Amino acid sequence: MHYLNNLIKIGTFLLLATFIFAACDTTGSTEDPPEENEEELITNITLTFTNMDDENDVVTARAQDPDGSGVEELQVLDDIELQTDVTYRLTFEILNGLETPPGDIGEEIEEEAEEHQIFFQFTENAFSDPVGNGNFDNTNDPVNYEDVDDDGNPVGLETTWTTSNETLTDGSFRIRLQHQPDIKSSTTTVNDGDTDFDITFTLIIQ
Repeated sequence: MHYLNNLIKIGTFLLLATFIFAACDTTGSTEDPPEENEEELITNITLTFTNMDDENDVVTARAQDPDGSGVEELQVLDDIELQTDVTYRLTFEILNGLETPPGDIGEEIEEEAEEHQIFFQFTENAFSDPVGNGNFDNTNDPVNYEDVDDDGNPVGLETTWTTSNETLTDGSFRIRLQHQPDIKSSTTTVNDGDTDFDITFTLIIQ
């Protein structure tokens, strides 16, 4: 009987030890997986319109968000002032100014081109090419993208614009960068994915 009691005690001890070990084990999968495809932190955006017939003719327009992910949003600092009947190449400088030196988010977008697209919306017929009002309402409406990802889908870090021969005093030029990991295609729209920035500039053509 004494031998049987010892076996029961040993069995109880082993069962209790197993329970305690399982309760203390923190190597399981209870922790949340690391977040992937985090949105870019953007504090400074500069649009540069370069006259394709005169590279010394350059127009810039800036937006800034000095506190990054804080309560402030990107604030427009400049109007876009273009000449009538001129073809411009539009390029972007996109930075995280909270880093030292500033992080080049444009370079990151280019490296992850298959996950990003810039969409455009502008005053109807402000441009003779592309015509219309941009591709917010219909992703297949014309925008002259000069850069594509490896799948041949547009990115938007470089585009071309020919202004109308009509003046415009209070137009608008809106840009939205969508982050579209694993879903970007030739048919994804301005509403697909997450928005990294959405800014509207005043557009003047004279």
